[in-house]
Amino acid sequence: MKETQKKNLTRVLVAGSVLGGIALVASSFRRNKPLETVQKVDLSRYLGKWYEIAAFPARFEKNCTCTTAEYTLNDDGTIRVDNRCYNAKKEKWEKASGKAIVQDETTNAQLAVQFFWPFKGDYFIIALADDYSYALVGEPTRKYLWILSRLPQLSEGTFDQLTAIATEKGFDVSKLRRTEQKNCLPQS
Repeated sequence: MKETQKKNLTRVLVAGSVLGGIALVASSFRRNKPLETVQKVDLSRYLGKWYEIAAFPARFEKNCTCTTAEYTLNDDGTIRVDNRCYNAKKEKWEKASGKAIVQDETTNAQLAVQFFWPFKGDYFIIALADDYSYALVGEPTRKYLWILSRLPQLSEGTFDQLTAIATEKGFDVSKLRRTEQKNCLPQS
């Protein structure tokens, strides 16, 4: 290889390494910065049934299809959480119930969800339709992400819009898995 070609190859490799490093730092910065939520959530409008359209794979949802979450107000001001899914491997419906506690009363967009005492998980509403027809929910470490809808299906345009928001907020949307919401058996 000629000396000029070696120098050019070295320049290309150095430039590629620098650009790759910048991209890695920028991505890391987005993942580590605080997770911004929507400015205000009217909890009375947020209550009700939501269908999971897509989510990051989680141990507690393994083999699940037809996944839903239903939120109702408890007498003490907390929110009852009833998650249901059909476990295709076990061929039966599964349910997990817990409660959500508002952590930021200014916005009502940051909640802590508890299924097993004393463990709580962050539940941040990071995008929400004006008519409360869809929501994007994540948590600050970017380990979990959910796309929720009031209907079992969501338009591709809205799905793409939500994944773009998630990417901007530092989530690796390549980990998103669509949740099957067709041919769901009646819940028992």
